[in-house]
Amino acid sequence: MRLRFWLGLAAVLLIAAGSVAAALIVSADDSADFHAGQRDEAVRAAHQAESVASLSVGQLASAAAFFQAEDSFTKHEFDVIAEPLLAEGALSGTAFVQRVPAGERASFERRHGVPIFEPSPDGPRKARKRPVYFPIVHAVTEFGTFSPVGYDLGSDPGRSPFLRRARDRGEPVATTPVKLLIGGLGINVYRPVYRDGAPTATRAQRRAALIGFAAGAFRIGDLARAAISTVPDAVDVQLRIDRGHVVGQQGELDDAASAPIQIADRTWLLVVRDPNRPDVSLPLLLAVVGISLAALLATLILAWSRNEQMQRLQREASLDPLTGLKNRRRFEEELRMAMARSRRERTKGAVLMLDLDHFKQVNDSRGHPGGDRMIEEIAGVLRQRTRESDVLARLGGDEFAVVLPRCSPAEARVAADSIATAIREHRSPSGDLDPITASIGVAIFGDDPRTSPESVVSEADTAMYAAKDGGRDGVRVFDPLAVRDDASWDDLGF
Repeated sequence: MRLRFWLGLAAVLLIAAGSVAAALIVSADDSADFHAGQRDEAVRAAHQAESVASLSVGQLASAAAFFQAEDSFTKHEFDVIAEPLLAEGALSGTAFVQRVPAGERASFERRHGVPIFEPSPDGPRKARKRPVYFPIVHAVTEFGTFSPVGYDLGSDPGRSPFLRRARDRGEPVATTPVKLLIGGLGINVYRPVYRDGAPTATRAQRRAALIGFAAGAFRIGDLARAAISTVPDAVDVQLRIDRGHVVGQQGELDDAASAPIQIADRTWLLVVRDPNRPDVSLPLLLAVVGISLAALLATLILAWSRNEQMQRLQREASLDPLTGLKNRRRFEEELRMAMARSRRERTKGAVLMLDLDHFKQVNDSRGHPGGDRMIEEIAGVLRQRTRESDVLARLGGDEFAVVLPRCSPAEARVAADSIATAIREHRSPSGDLDPITASIGVAIFGDDPRTSPESVVSEADTAMYAAKDGGRDGVRVFDPLAVRDDASWDDLGF
């Protein structure tokens, strides 16, 4: 009796010890995977924000090179240069700051029709006598032309040290967070412009050759949104900008991952914390409860780990398993982001809804394996006929969708015609599948905030069914007049 008791107790203890060991192993593995994923999220988000800012800083350097070559330019020429700077990247405003020696102040004020003025607690006032002024000559923001021409950045204590640093180093310099002249909290980046052909090897030479600065304004909120857009909604994100400036989740984030963001000569820190971390307290508690719960503990650990893994796979699933294209859920997310970019950048884009004609006959004659091969081949045709920036998706069955960002209506029609032609001319490599055609509907979206992804998809669907009603193997572009007036799509020239 006692021997069996001790043998049974030993067996239970062995099971309990094995369960605890398994719990610790699973917990360590999950924790390692979690922290690796959290680091990847931080690096990915930081790279997104850094690439957006780097694009703008690089364009600022190109503008500075133009200023250096031209030496002087009109307001119209500046507006032409500034427009693409604001259209791409994250710049909210751009300006040219000129170096004006004291002896040239009067001629500057006559030439530009405004006085040089400096900041004051009581509002702008006439600039006091200084050896050199750094007034704004031209400036444009995303909201239109910027007004305070003549504002002397050299007398601004929050900006003048960075002007001098950029002048002496000969490279772009970013300020600490400042109150932007266009409103809101942000940073300025100054790119020095030197006289063309002048020597700039030493600090003294750079100071003597300085013409002015190409300046850009970044809103901190825009940079934060660029980073946050790449991480799941449940993840806590914090952007640390110098000491005391925090954007996003406030306070210290425990057990978080971080990645640097380099903007010009300044490094910020992006901190990411995923609250969906694995919890080891339950398996440890169940192991301590007793020998009688050892088996249940192992079962709970396995079930819990499997359930967590399935949830993670479901979150990450975004591809159609047959074609490798994006699935419907991912398509809706990409369309929503493309429409948001179009509204922000004031550009147009298009959605193509594509349905294969008489696809049921392929399944009936060749079976579902033949139908699947046809779907895979059409997916390959779509890849060859679209840009890397376009979004390809299979919505289900023989229905596909394409999002064309930064695309005019005329370009969308050309792209749709090209796809329809490519599908019509496609021949199966195996030779056992008959040629097939497609009906394509096109809907245009732009900067109208009232337009929703659902309405654009509905319009593209309407146009696609109009193509089918018109005899199939064709392209129709949605036109609200055709719907309102119940007119014929062909009568409208589509």
